[in-house]
Amino acid sequence: MDESSETLSTGSPPGDSASPAAPTDAQGLLPLDGYFERRGFSTLWTMCGALVGAFVLFQLVVTPLALSALLAMRGVGLEALAADPGAIVAAHANLFLVANTIGQVLGLCLPAWWLARMHTRRPLAFLRLRRVDRSFALPAAAAFIALLPVVQWLSVANDAIPLPEFIREFEDSQMELIRQVLHVDTNLAFQLGVLALTPALCEEIFFRGYVQRQAERGLGVAGGILFSGIVFGLYHLRFSQVLPLAALGAFMAYLTWRTGSIWPAALAHFANNALAVAAGAYVARRPELEIEDIEQIGLPWYLIFLGAFLFILCILAMERAAAERGGNTVVPETLPGFLRE
Repeated sequence: MDESSETLSTGSPPGDSASPAAPTDAQGLLPLDGYFERRGFSTLWTMCGALVGAFVLFQLVVTPLALSALLAMRGVGLEALAADPGAIVAAHANLFLVANTIGQVLGLCLPAWWLARMHTRRPLAFLRLRRVDRSFALPAAAAFIALLPVVQWLSVANDAIPLPEFIREFEDSQMELIRQVLHVDTNLAFQLGVLALTPALCEEIFFRGYVQRQAERGLGVAGGILFSGIVFGLYHLRFSQVLPLAALGAFMAYLTWRTGSIWPAALAHFANNALAVAAGAYVARRPELEIEDIEQIGLPWYLIFLGAFLFILCILAMERAAAERGGNTVVPETLPGFLRE
């Protein structure tokens, strides 16, 4: 084992026998020597605080401020936005998307890195920004494809659940904003960048990187995966789509835990968002269609059962691949140099 691997497993510099070893994670690979750990901060309370803080920062502070600044640069004041939001969205759709992107980076991604830094001197490893064993690539991709019919069925089932009228009205206002943005002739590559790539990176770093790590520490592996999925479903504030979003979130949480890296989950997240953007672009060119028409497409029962069956087979294939490696998905010697500090 080289010196960097020893540092990773002991939490103290090689050869420094006088320095006590810092606590490590359950695998003994990650030194837990940050401020929160030294002060004994509760694992679950720091996670809950991160969720509340990131929600406020992203939704209520950074994104609105960024949008206000961008509109002001175009000579649009808040009074004009409040008076006729539809016209402002139609005229400046790109600014809304850019503001949301700024909000995700400053409200989710950077706070996740800072929070991880409060737990360990190796925040990137804490967030599972690691290489992935290629043996997981094919079954993970196949599992994502097989899960799509199940997710579509959950979408239809969730929409049939009665919801309070004020929630329906809130979601209708959300969908109207999305509809206006998609009907504006913006570049598809731009939409993929801000609606698919940015959320795939920022949300995964926050939810699967920080929140899931803390949930696993406080609730165990199964509890962490389930909690990460449920919170991911609720965080989007689309209560008529909580079940499919939670299912996708739990699957991406499992991928993160099993592979020891957030990159498979980020790829699955990007693929799902890209499909949604493509569907939205298709609907925008068909005046007779609405976004809800795509979300509520019914599938034959045999296709749903086939997807569920193939999904289980893919999960078993990943478990077998992990078992062949002795249950280890992260090998310190295979990490890139900047992670082997």
